[in-house]
Amino acid sequence: MRRRIVMSMLAGAALLASALLGTGTPAAQAAAVPAEFGADWHDPVTAAPPVDRPHTRSCQVTLADVRFRDFTPYRSAYAPPEGCGDRWSKVVLRLDGQVKGRQYDRLGYLHVGGVEVLRTSTPEPSPEGIEWHVEKDVTRYSDTFLRARDVEMLIGNVVDDTYTGVIDVHVTLTFYTGRPATPAPDRVLTLADTSDGTSLTTPRNSERIVAEVYATGSGGGCEEFWYLTVADPASYSCKADHGPYREVQIKVDGRLAGIAAPYPNVWTGGWSNPFLWYVLPAPRAFDVRPIEYDLTPFAGLLDDGRPHRVEVSVVGVPAGQAGWSAPVNVLVWQDAHRARLTGALTTDNATGLADPSVYTPGAQNRVRTEAGHRLTVSGYLDTSHGRVTTTVTRTLANSSVHRWTDDETTDGLDATWTDDETVTVTDGGSGRGRGAGAGHGPGRTRHTHRTYTVDGATTLGADSRLRTVLTLGDRASAVVREGRRTAWSLLDDTYSGDAAYTTDVPRDQRHAVGTSTERYRLLGPDGCHDRSLTTVQGVLTQDRSRC
Repeated sequence: MRRRIVMSMLAGAALLASALLGTGTPAAQAAAVPAEFGADWHDPVTAAPPVDRPHTRSCQVTLADVRFRDFTPYRSAYAPPEGCGDRWSKVVLRLDGQVKGRQYDRLGYLHVGGVEVLRTSTPEPSPEGIEWHVEKDVTRYSDTFLRARDVEMLIGNVVDDTYTGVIDVHVTLTFYTGRPATPAPDRVLTLADTSDGTSLTTPRNSERIVAEVYATGSGGGCEEFWYLTVADPASYSCKADHGPYREVQIKVDGRLAGIAAPYPNVWTGGWSNPFLWYVLPAPRAFDVRPIEYDLTPFAGLLDDGRPHRVEVSVVGVPAGQAGWSAPVNVLVWQDAHRARLTGALTTDNATGLADPSVYTPGAQNRVRTEAGHRLTVSGYLDTSHGRVTTTVTRTLANSSVHRWTDDETTDGLDATWTDDETVTVTDGGSGRGRGAGAGHGPGRTRHTHRTYTVDGATTLGADSRLRTVLTLGDRASAVVREGRRTAWSLLDDTYSGDAAYTTDVPRDQRHAVGTSTERYRLLGPDGCHDRSLTTVQGVLTQDRSRC
């Protein structure tokens, strides 16, 4: 199996430090890097860019101030900010967290008026305690923030004689006056519970409809590591009927409306080795991004004023088995010049879903999976600026090789998921354009190519030393063509880690060592961000920006 080794854990700390000091480290000293993890380490940090904030008047509102000890949700009331009007150029959510002692990674959510505005997980603490911060641009939920709302937040936790970490969280919203660069949705809707599932009723002049699904495999259980599951007759501790392929689908009135590859989230206790994540979390661990589905081809159906059944499911999960959470927000942009729009769904074609896995037994058992699916939907709306046709094509592919020994003391995966989406909008009317920055004029095409990668292995030796070597990739490129204009953007967030410790001994006898690196690059019309971080034994030894 192809393995990318970051740095040998058998090397001495001085050698590690001297190698790092030659890469432009601003302040690290060899003496500051311990030979192994101690009782404290650097606070969690990521290489992702902070939210860019405008230089306008701002107002702040507290959403939550709570200490999570159990699974009791925190509830409070939200009121709009005073002194910043009802139109904002940006709204920024900030979470500040603290925890100390011993605690697992925990999953959490934050709802305002039933709308999920944040899905997150927590870092695992040191005995001395850590602090961490999460920022998120939530301008797209401005409609939710216009009125008083109920707030609900939960980071489910267990505190007892062993797991002592109480999760202390403070969450705020900061509102900046002005107009947003891209028009925010006119409405933010949630699904209503009905006797036969969930339903959606949109305004009758909805011109663009986008569903967000915060899909995550559960913390704990096999669906947290869904990409490692195998089907019979392979012998492995996590089983699934057809193996590791997962696909998040959304349906409207029973019709397949969208498909997507789920992101292979790794939480901060993942891959049996928390020493990988104490300082640098895996991509998206603290800010889980939703899957987006453009449902505009179904707008002609949804704009009839009636409730419509909307269902989200995860293909590949064994029947009757829990393990996935998939809350849905629906973002709607309306036609400001017409109270009612009509149209129709014209194309709804999907290929057969292919998800074969081939099992080859041996000294290292092997399951190879090659899976894929393709969906095209198209529909039109007669709007105030003419007939608008929207066509969405999405193509998914997954290629993976899972290798393990019978006793699972060696367990590795090399996997790639691709999710290609093309949205084409043709507007034969006056060119007033659609909301949400959809573009003016006769035509616009946006192509997005997403790639997720996992390449790593965990081994447990006869001496009870567990070692994990792992590289994760979160990449996306987008090209937008509108007439003669072309715009592009590129995201590349790559994490690599190598950590080892002795199992089944008290914490102070684990003799844990580990290195981790993250490079986050974001390039596009709004500028450049390129930051690299490196840690050794919990010490941040490099923080380098290239832009």
